[in-house]
Amino acid sequence: MEEKLIARLESAVARLESLSTGFGSRGLPAFDDDTAASSSDPSILAFDDLISQYLGRVSSAAEKIGGQVLEVTNVLQEAFNVQKELLIKAKQTQKPDPAGLPEFLKPLNEVMVKANALTEGRRSEFFNHLKSATDSLSALAWIAFTGKDCGMSMPIAHVEESWQMAEFYNNKVLVEYKSKDPNHVEWAKAIKELYLPGLRDYVKSHYPLGPVWSATGKPAAAPPKAPTPGAPALPPPPPASLFSSESSQASSSRPKEGMAAVFQEISSGKPVTSGLRKVTDDMKTKNRADRSGVVSAGEKGRSNSPSFSKAGPPKLELQVGRKWVVENQIGKKQLVIDDCDSKQSVYVYGCKESVLQIQGKVNNITIDKCTKMGVVFTDVVAAFEIVNCNGVEVQCQGSAPTISVDNTTGCQLYLSKESLGTSITTAKSSEINVLVPGAEPNGDWGEHSLPQQFVHTFKDGHFETTPVSHSGG
Repeated sequence: MEEKLIARLESAVARLESLSTGFGSRGLPAFDDDTAASSSDPSILAFDDLISQYLGRVSSAAEKIGGQVLEVTNVLQEAFNVQKELLIKAKQTQKPDPAGLPEFLKPLNEVMVKANALTEGRRSEFFNHLKSATDSLSALAWIAFTGKDCGMSMPIAHVEESWQMAEFYNNKVLVEYKSKDPNHVEWAKAIKELYLPGLRDYVKSHYPLGPVWSATGKPAAAPPKAPTPGAPALPPPPPASLFSSESSQASSSRPKEGMAAVFQEISSGKPVTSGLRKVTDDMKTKNRADRSGVVSAGEKGRSNSPSFSKAGPPKLELQVGRKWVVENQIGKKQLVIDDCDSKQSVYVYGCKESVLQIQGKVNNITIDKCTKMGVVFTDVVAAFEIVNCNGVEVQCQGSAPTISVDNTTGCQLYLSKESLGTSITTAKSSEINVLVPGAEPNGDWGEHSLPQQFVHTFKDGHFETTPVSHSGG
């Protein structure tokens, strides 16, 4: 408690010194009277507390380690200082338009580019530390949230999602140094707490709907005519929709869209998975320090952001018992499971507008309660099941003895030549289309609609059931 009070006192003295000398924390000119007022704002003071309490602990551990760990921690410190300056600046500036937002965020973007540079080149023995810190910096991009239509998750959800990416590498640090060096363990634990609960709770308390802009302040700076080379704009544009909202056209010359384009590219033999995110050994639950999946039990408190399912946090993990679980993934187009075997099963639940590729033979696959979900798989030993879904598109690249569709509306099945002998069972389902490859290697796919209406007639002591045929079906 005494250390915390001392840290707050030192922070207050630093603010007074910066105002009296005319220079800010990064050697920049100090702000005017409006900035001085903003610096005393409760939300800015709370950010100072966040830095002194949580980031101070990370820096203390890094100083004991030294080297590249200290170097990347200093960049982390710089990024948080920049975020504070932007929060102050936002209170004096009118909300920029989408074209002007990257210019406003340019100082933060430059620090992120600097951090990424530390992970490039020859792989360091502290690579996991560098990746953990560097990937975590994307959480600071919550300040780019300008509304529900900006293509980002809500600020609280964005912080949580960003830490999930960094946690893969952070857990590797914990496992590697658990019995070797407590300073590394302290650093890893401290950097996690910096974001969860640190930054997350700060954003939840002060900026749950994004940064606060001034209604009467000065206009935001106009964007430059040409972007800075090597510095991508922040935030990235929202991903293109997997399923096109446009009505389909009969013309075969129309470019493929949505999952049709995805499957067409996969079938062409191009290396389309080169940019997809892989699930490596260290990311599996059985090899992780906490063995609790991507999100720990203490992090289940979520906002009502549309980026998260109300059913729970997103998961992609191999659980004990040889079962891959993919849950509550929303808008994720690059999910990949590439290290699996024929004794494992895959269960996909509650996902929406996402694409999953399963590269390898597994025992069975179940898709449950998913909407606008695309699945590409190689081989299944037992069955591929689709249950309680809406708008699912599936491609089998190898073989599947049985495919069942139950209580599902809208299902596109793409079969390979090896899977044409599969048995397809449907129940309480509609709009089921099966596409089969043409006779020629580059021939067009043949589309076949499975009947959803039947005629039952009593004949010779029993009922005979025949499908209703439709013209053009």
